[in-house]
Amino acid sequence: MKFIKYISILAFCSWAFISCEENLNLAPITEKASNSFFSSEAELESAVAGVYAQLQNGGLYGLDLIGVGEISGEDAFEEIAANDGGRFGQLDDFSTNAENDLVGDIWRESYEGIQRVNVVLNRIGDIEYADAGAKSIRIAEMKFVRALLYFNMVRLYGDVPLVLIETVNPSDFFGEGRTTAAQVYAQIETDLTEAIADLPQAKVSGRPAKGAAQALLGDVQMNQGNYSEAVSKLAAVVNSGEYSLAPSTAEIFGVANEGNSEILFEVQFASGVNGNNEGSPAASQFRPSGTTANAKGHNLPATDFVNSFEAADTRKNDYVGIDSAANPFYFSLKYEVSATGVNDGGSDYYVIRYADVLLKYAEALNESGSTSEAIPHLNAVRNRAGLENSTATSQEEVRDAIQMERRFEFIGEGHRWFDLKRYGTAVETMNAWFSENGKNVVIDATKLLLPVPQSQIDTDPAITQNAGY
Repeated sequence: MKFIKYISILAFCSWAFISCEENLNLAPITEKASNSFFSSEAELESAVAGVYAQLQNGGLYGLDLIGVGEISGEDAFEEIAANDGGRFGQLDDFSTNAENDLVGDIWRESYEGIQRVNVVLNRIGDIEYADAGAKSIRIAEMKFVRALLYFNMVRLYGDVPLVLIETVNPSDFFGEGRTTAAQVYAQIETDLTEAIADLPQAKVSGRPAKGAAQALLGDVQMNQGNYSEAVSKLAAVVNSGEYSLAPSTAEIFGVANEGNSEILFEVQFASGVNGNNEGSPAASQFRPSGTTANAKGHNLPATDFVNSFEAADTRKNDYVGIDSAANPFYFSLKYEVSATGVNDGGSDYYVIRYADVLLKYAEALNESGSTSEAIPHLNAVRNRAGLENSTATSQEEVRDAIQMERRFEFIGEGHRWFDLKRYGTAVETMNAWFSENGKNVVIDATKLLLPVPQSQIDTDPAITQNAGY
């Protein structure tokens, strides 16, 4: 019996960790063979590479996490609701069900990633590294990735099984059910706190440095309403001198701009590599139908919202495009279509960038009562986009200004739904939008979470369904 939530070590082989392909048909191997493979620094390093490779998958930062974080809000939509069996279309009207492939893929691929992390953490202690400091850094990196995956899971599904050890026999976890969100959050904070202690200060391409873990921990704390605690974490990033806003909004996205000063942590993609299997499907699938090969019309910016950009705002032209001859809908320019083939975009996905840190720092300061200190960070993002300083002065005005600025700055990146949930305004915002646009949809708090995949409930009755599904 296969337990999707726990990926058995029997499903792994030596080369599985260094392949980025999603549909490998892995022959089972024995535990003894697996144990004998991880016997050197080089072999552990390949396992670490496999952890980062997992983040590329379509259920994670290759496609689904971006879509669910954006289409669920009011600023993006699905061109054709039935595309891909309603995979993304159901997000538009909150009709997502437990059989939806997106729901299952995010869950499954997240736990595959968590298992890969746990394998490394379980094995690395017995492996001698030439540089003991490098070994400590790898452990810290793995804790960062595990925290990131669980942070996504707890925000999307609520209570989820918390697995912190390498799973050799999936049946060992049968019947344990889901761990409370509070416990999951506590473990996320523990992982990130430990990661911060050992990660390097200087940024490293494709890997988290200290600033990435501090920024993520600040975000985690904000999502629990702990704004004053988040201030210190985000202040450490801002004051580190390691990061800065890119000079202009035209110099952030696209393959030519990757690795710029704004990036704290990215999932890397490359087109035309390994049989065109190292690219991202986001660029082609996030385009309106008929505009490029395999365009699916997923995650299209809403026309009314695009039209609300101020005339001087450089982000309208730098972040959003339109091909009116082929299809009149807008699309995101943040994902660059590759000439090498469909689903092979070379644009990295920026999980954390400095503009996000500045606006969250401003938000945390404002919510902690330091409104005047928050305003310069808000203005830094506005000024980079060619806009004048905000006229907001009161806490409520600054709150509204920060929230609006995040909409313009992160259009298409998969932040909006998580922002609405953090603000505590998701239900009222979406119901107001549905009413204003003549949509016969009304949601309640049960729609703040995705359903648990039906496959999990069918496999283990201790896994319960979220309310409302």
